[in-house]
Amino acid sequence: MTPLLFHKYHGLGNDYLVCHRSVAARLSNEQIRILCHPHYGIGSDGLLIDSGDSINPRLRIINPDGSEAEKSGNGLRIYARYLFDIGRVSHLPFLVHTAGGDVQCRVDEDKHQVSVDMGRANFNPAALPALIDLPEALNYPLPLAKETLSVSLVSMGNPHCVVPVNTLDLAQVHRLGPQIENHPLFPKRTNVQLVEVIDRQTLHIGIWERGAGFTLASGSSSCAAASVMRKLNRVDDNVSVRMPGGQLQISFSGDFHVRMRGPVHKIASLTLDEDCFIGGEEALHRREKR
Repeated sequence: MTPLLFHKYHGLGNDYLVCHRSVAARLSNEQIRILCHPHYGIGSDGLLIDSGDSINPRLRIINPDGSEAEKSGNGLRIYARYLFDIGRVSHLPFLVHTAGGDVQCRVDEDKHQVSVDMGRANFNPAALPALIDLPEALNYPLPLAKETLSVSLVSMGNPHCVVPVNTLDLAQVHRLGPQIENHPLFPKRTNVQLVEVIDRQTLHIGIWERGAGFTLASGSSSCAAASVMRKLNRVDDNVSVRMPGGQLQISFSGDFHVRMRGPVHKIASLTLDEDCFIGGEEALHRREKR
């Protein structure tokens, strides 16, 4: 049996494994969960599946819990850098097809910096989807078990719930993130950002990702948080978004058209035998029952 080939990259500590679709076809959802686990597998915030199409690159994004994401800003930057590393693209702009829409990417002359045109931020709750019959949900009261939060919703091709806070506390991200992600208002769950406005050019955010949990950095979350704060007129058209893993540059043009630029670094290429999954499934189930 041919070994499984993976390439590991990170963008500000948000790490992904990239593989060809022929490799992904040999993996079950259970094996992907094991692969992404930091103790029973390699450890990753998700799996990026390359279509192998040299003319029209197509990306699928699988979360660590086996669910599929429509779009990922960091994932797109990493995928763009991977395509550059294997010689399928140059420094010229190119399109990547995702379930959340087509995205233009460009690898800078310094290959460690990648720009992604994330498209237009969509503030219609139906785009997430969210069960709110309004054209927009800004400063919307979201009831939780013990409190009600003021939140704003936006889609970047994937769903986001943005929560403004006076001072960012990462413990609050861990506490509120799962409650909001799985709130019945979001039938397909949602990504969550707690956002502190530092000034009109700077945001500080904490991220809870749908299907992944607490994350050091996220491109689409940075775009979502900046888009909401721009919509509320709390920031200008060029914003630095700070996260535990580092910062991204977000810019706006036209009708909330969003562009993101930030670093990508390769960690390793590695091959695995399929027997690497043996024992992992039973161990994960034991941990989940605790």
